[in-house]
Amino acid sequence: MTDPERPALPMAERLADPAEADAAIPLRLVPSDGLDAALEALPEAQRAWARATDFKGRLGQTCLLPAPDGTLSAVLFGWGDAKARARSRLDLGRAAESLPAGTFALDASAAPGAGTESALAWLIGRLRFTRYKSAKLAPARLIAPAGVDADETHRIADGVALTRALIDTPAEDMGPAEIEAAARALAADHGATVEVIAGDALLEANYPMIHAVGRAAAPGREPRIIALDWGPKDAPAVTLVGKGVAFDTGGLNLKPGASMGLMKKDMGGAAQALGLARIAMASGLKARLRVLIPAVENAVSASSFRPSDVLTSRKGLTVEINNTDAEGRLVLADALARGDEDAPGLMLCFATLTGAARVALGPELPPFYTDDDALAGALAEASAAVRDPIWRMPFWDGYEAQIEPAIADLDNAPSGGMAGSITAALFLRRFVEKAGAFAHFDVYGWTPAARPGRPRGGEAQAIRACWAVLSARYGTGAA
Repeated sequence: MTDPERPALPMAERLADPAEADAAIPLRLVPSDGLDAALEALPEAQRAWARATDFKGRLGQTCLLPAPDGTLSAVLFGWGDAKARARSRLDLGRAAESLPAGTFALDASAAPGAGTESALAWLIGRLRFTRYKSAKLAPARLIAPAGVDADETHRIADGVALTRALIDTPAEDMGPAEIEAAARALAADHGATVEVIAGDALLEANYPMIHAVGRAAAPGREPRIIALDWGPKDAPAVTLVGKGVAFDTGGLNLKPGASMGLMKKDMGGAAQALGLARIAMASGLKARLRVLIPAVENAVSASSFRPSDVLTSRKGLTVEINNTDAEGRLVLADALARGDEDAPGLMLCFATLTGAARVALGPELPPFYTDDDALAGALAEASAAVRDPIWRMPFWDGYEAQIEPAIADLDNAPSGGMAGSITAALFLRRFVEKAGAFAHFDVYGWTPAARPGRPRGGEAQAIRACWAVLSARYGTGAA
């Protein structure tokens, strides 16, 4: 990183101005059950062309219609049937990646309500991580569809862009100091303040577990707690906490190579929190926002913390270390305890925490945990509305005994391997008492294979659903 003090934050492309619509190429959504009507509306030559190219309106199918002079006259984009659309999302992202250069005007008259998601799908489908390799997308632009809040779409797409780029950056260029630099750049963009406590000062400030996990890292990659604050002090308090493990070797319980390959994304929780904060601040959320990121590297050296060590947390609870590869919950515990001291009305925690969550629900359906039924209902409703998948899992009290070892208050890695995502969530809950409502998201933060609107790589998960809840609860000041 050439300037770790002020990196440029990525931004999504912008939708084209509706004033350009008269010169734009029509992009028509065609449901499979509306195929005949769509074809009948075409000139005879174009209708024959669509049939000759076997356009059936299947979801994601594209047909480029030529004008008599050979130029591009219109595009038909298959919208499939209800079953196909229920199994997919962000489908216009396919067109955003594949269409030739030009300005396109979306015609969603045959697919009511598709405009808002399609506009977002277009923008985030065109996001590419270009720090080390240039992108090869044609300069295609989409006119802001009628009825779509273009500014809101841009803010959300920018939040996704930041989250993806932070996760995609390799650990060599995204260590604890660079995570801090990204937070400082975000704060500078929105008039927020940032306070950082790093290295041995963590012990003096009572963040002992953040220090223990990160103390083995090389000079320049010292552990730290990053606190970003924004908004009026008398506004309702909202705290976001994100796991910022820049790279996770597993510590002395060293991961095998196959499990270490994607560990640059172990700071994905921090990336989600910063992406959500970017949306909130740009939108003028009517809240006092605090973002807490414990940023560490779980490295191996003579100073590494060890299995069987007992650590004392910020909250005073002692933790027996039965696996140094269960480090994320340790650093989150200190950060959550700090956030809880302010008794915020709402505290949200994001972390790439357990493989057990992926075994249970796969890579694109993050579980979340909360004891607040009203919050759970709002999150579920928002998830369905904006098609940002999350699934509620239980804080199952029957498993509490599993995180209580013989010689300390808590066990960071219960033996047996069962209910791993639940026991990790129960561990975190022990550090939250004063917050009005609390939810923990066990995200994957990665798209393993390219999907519509989602290139392979780092991914924003749960933040669009969370933003829908935050904006509905507190309101915004954006024009």
